[in-house]
Amino acid sequence: MRLATVLTAGGGRAAVWCDRGDSSEWVDLETAARSLGLEDYPSSMKEVLTREGPNLATPRQVKKEYERGRAGDDVHSWPVSGARLGPPVPDPGTLIDFYAFEEHVRRARARRGLEIVPEWFQYPVYYRSNQRAVVGQDAVVLFPAGESRMDFELELAAVLGAVLESPSPADAERAIAGYCLFNDWSARAIQAEVMKVGLGPAKGKDFASSLGPWMVTPDELGPLGELELSARVNGEIWSQGRIGDMRWRWGDMLAFAGEGVRLEPGDIFGSGTVGGGCGLELGRFLESGDVVELDGGPALGILRGTVAATGRSGTADE
Repeated sequence: MRLATVLTAGGGRAAVWCDRGDSSEWVDLETAARSLGLEDYPSSMKEVLTREGPNLATPRQVKKEYERGRAGDDVHSWPVSGARLGPPVPDPGTLIDFYAFEEHVRRARARRGLEIVPEWFQYPVYYRSNQRAVVGQDAVVLFPAGESRMDFELELAAVLGAVLESPSPADAERAIAGYCLFNDWSARAIQAEVMKVGLGPAKGKDFASSLGPWMVTPDELGPLGELELSARVNGEIWSQGRIGDMRWRWGDMLAFAGEGVRLEPGDIFGSGTVGGGCGLELGRFLESGDVVELDGGPALGILRGTVAATGRSGTADE
């Protein structure tokens, strides 16, 4: 099952992908649930996840009934091909990004003359990014002023569907409601400077993170180890990678992040960059106007974003 946040004049609307005959539509969950007798159903994806949990029974029922033609006349829907999509969860409480691919770690550190530290093999380390800078499909991404090495990162993200507090790896894995593509945009010049202090990537990461175009439930996505991702810049393939190359399982990573803290439905967790999945590893960087597409195949879709350099804070160069 695929779920998205459709952008409308009245705000974002949680929706489920439904196929009816030869057409595909995003069906509004609030109005569809009402037609099934469920009053006061939420309109935001975060609230849907909070109410439903990772099994998402009501969206599954909506999909089944709508595709059978049993939904009421007052159910709102939008053609998949024409809908404007925000991030699947526009307002996550937490945005965490792991560092789970050895090839990426090795190659990225080698660019700085460093080897992998032994601790990387002991802990599924992560950093906390800016959850207020999440953007969706076809976003124009403004990089920090004066940035000279603009970059993308090819990643998968997990969307949490239940509250977790010091979970076991098995409980953490069961709490994942779905997955989506994740582009952890990176300003490498400022990142290289601030990381010398030892407190993480800071201003090199917190200006934008693309999520989407939709989220896919684990049952539809299938075995993650077989999932292949690719990245294109202006139509040219720059990167390809396999999720099966992750050192850590998702349950292990979420359990480590959740030890002693509370995680909630709608929180987002990036896998880290697949090997070869960024310009830093390749020795090539983006330019203003470049269109970056992350491709996750038919189920995950294609996540697009356009690069915009800034001459000063918040102003795109013309």
